[in-house]
Amino acid sequence: MILLSVEDVDQLNRSTLLLKLSLISEPRLLCAVRAAVGEMAVISGFRDAEARSIVLAVDEALANVIRHAYKGAVDRPIQVSFSTVQVKSAEGVQDALQIQIVDHGVPVKHERLVGRALDDVKPGGLGLHFIRETMDSVTFRHVGGRNYLRLIKSPTPAKPSGTEEEES
Repeated sequence: MILLSVEDVDQLNRSTLLLKLSLISEPRLLCAVRAAVGEMAVISGFRDAEARSIVLAVDEALANVIRHAYKGAVDRPIQVSFSTVQVKSAEGVQDALQIQIVDHGVPVKHERLVGRALDDVKPGGLGLHFIRETMDSVTFRHVGGRNYLRLIKSPTPAKPSGTEEEES
């Protein structure tokens, strides 16, 4: 896992915009966004399992925008942008995928940004857990009447071939 402060990301944020989507808060449109997220993850070098996790995290974040920030309204604007950024890690500076979601909904109170306990078995309430487990960095800001959710994930390097442990 890469631990970043907002300052680290901002200092290294030499980003290149790859794709920007503008949509309304209609839940039926989430399938199109899921397809775009999956393709952007693959293009960015993520393996299939990582790409699926990123798709789930973004889908959960967008569902939360529609459900909580927009109170279920289906005609409110949402922007999703995909950029490459460079981030610090234990190995040095590496490329990462940044996904930013912007909405004009009700601001989230930071004290409410807690997922429910995993041992509390019932439907719903795990979206924030999935988002935080999947992404390397999750930051939320409310500025100028807009909510900004920034998600950053670096691909896990593949093991070089021939590195399996040999039996002795």
